Amino acid sequence: MQVHELSRTEYEIGIGGLDVNVPIEQLPVWQDYEATIPGRSPWGFAVICEGDDMLAFVSFVQYETHGYRYLRAHHGPVWTVEPTPELEAAALDELAAFVRKRDRHQVFMRLAVKHELPITSPCLSTLPYDTTVIIDTTGGDEAILSRMKQRGRRDVRKALRECELTFSDETERAIESFDEYYEIMVETAERDGFTPSPAEDYRNMLRILGHDHCRLFAGRDGDRVITWTIATISGTRATRYYGASRSGAARNLATDRLIYFECCELGRAGITEYDQMGIGSEFQPATMGLNTFKTKFAKDGVRMIAPDRDVSIKKAFYRALQTAKSLRARLRSARHDQ
Repeated sequence: MQVHELSRTEYEIGIGGLDVNVPIEQLPVWQDYEATIPGRSPWGFAVICEGDDMLAFVSFVQYETHGYRYLRAHHGPVWTVEPTPELEAAALDELAAFVRKRDRHQVFMRLAVKHELPITSPCLSTLPYDTTVIIDTTGGDEAILSRMKQRGRRDVRKALRECELTFSDETERAIESFDEYYEIMVETAERDGFTPSPAEDYRNMLRILGHDHCRLFAGRDGDRVITWTIATISGTRATRYYGASRSGAARNLATDRLIYFECCELGRAGITEYDQMGIGSEFQPATMGLNTFKTKFAKDGVRMIAPDRDVSIKKAFYRALQTAKSLRARLRSARHDQ
């Protein structure tokens, strides 16, 4: 098995010949977007081969944080075959050796790894997931509705009757100014307990990925935005990447109707699958609270995926980071118990 570095053009040709929907994060244009975020920069592309057979392609972005660097391949490698544990382990060994030889500064790489292998470790940061929900967007509006769980159909029909917002694709408007959408993201973050990215990150995502790869859908009450979603597109699959909504009694109705609107619009544009981007599982119990809402839109939509895992490049350095993380967790726990 060998790993070969590829130019951007060679990588584009390689993934262009695959009979799969390459994840948006593994398209070269995603590196262009991430390059606008401080601390991130394109690192390169590679192919994993066995003789003349190309087994997987991978696009890496470099992250710099707290004085060290690591590589991230969101939803990569992109496999051309279904990897066995043995094949995946061998590929990761070769990929780690390739990174170590090319760039001595990288401490670890974070990739999507299907199997729990000795070479992998749980992510030092982020909340990786191994389960998602895929909505089938084929067949038209009624077919999309018919494939929802009973509760999903009931909630969407109620939203269609009672939610009086106007829904549309507002991608171009959001590129011109993201201010009104960001106000709602800040409100959502305060309500749900997370820190939003800077406004320019969302606007750059829309601008750089472009209309073929990224859309913003919104629901308005007159001139006032109430709820919105950013959906990414790669091939015939879309992903519900970000969403925000104002607080209020009608919030659930507005969100239900927006998601149904997105499914119908994407279906009319030739999209066949709409990924809801992660729910909780035994692997990631912290996000179990998402399951009831997301699964109602697709009664047969739950899918297992390869979750993010870390592979150390500088083993001693990585062990030190793990130790520091454990120490911080113990200190937080001790303060909480006081």
